[in-house]
Amino acid sequence: MKRVLLLGDSIRMGYDEYVKELLTGEFEVVYDDADNGRFAAYTLWQANQFFRHCGRFDVVHWNNGYWDMNVEAPMVEAIHPVPEYVHFLGRILAEIRRNGAVPVFATSTPILSEEAAQAVMKEGIPRTFYKNEWVAEYNKAAVDFMEREGVAVNDLYSLCLESPTYYKCPDLLHLTQEGYKRCAEQTAAAIRKAADFT
Repeated sequence: MKRVLLLGDSIRMGYDEYVKELLTGEFEVVYDDADNGRFAAYTLWQANQFFRHCGRFDVVHWNNGYWDMNVEAPMVEAIHPVPEYVHFLGRILAEIRRNGAVPVFATSTPILSEEAAQAVMKEGIPRTFYKNEWVAEYNKAAVDFMEREGVAVNDLYSLCLESPTYYKCPDLLHLTQEGYKRCAEQTAAAIRKAADFT
C-alpha cells in the first residue's frame, strides 16, 4: 500500500482524519495528531523527524503560511517575511524529494472580509487580526515557486471562496466541519493524482 504524509498547520489538523477516512484501503495516511507544522522552518524540522523515524513516503502533502505571515507582538514583522518563507518552502521541498516522495503543496485558506466577518461574528469572540492581503501575497509567492519547481498545487484558497463565509468557524481563522470535509475531498483527490506519478 502506498504511503502519504500530511504536514502543515492547524488547518491540516482539521481535515487530516477526513483524508484518512477517504483514502482507507488505498493509502497508509500518516500525520502528527498532537502537533501542527506551525511556520515553514518548524515544518522542515518536523518533516525530517518523520523521514528519520517512518522511512519513505510515496506522496507528501503540506501547507504553511498562517504562522509564517503572523506578526506576533512585540515583533513588528512577520515570523518569516516572504523571501524567508519561500526559502524554507524550498528546503522542505528538497527534503521531500530526497525522501523519494511526490510533493503536493496546499495554499492557505482565505480570511474573511469585514463585511463577511460580521455575518458569522459572535459576541465575545475576538476578530482575527490576519489580513487577506497577507494570505494572497504569501500564496502568490508560494504558487509561483511551486510552478517553477513543477510541484502540484492543491488550491484550498479558491475552494473556500465557494462559501459566502469561506467556511470559517466563529474564530474567523479556522474552518467549520463542512469546510474541513470539503478540503479533505479535494486533498484526497490531489493525493490520488500525485500517486499516479509514483
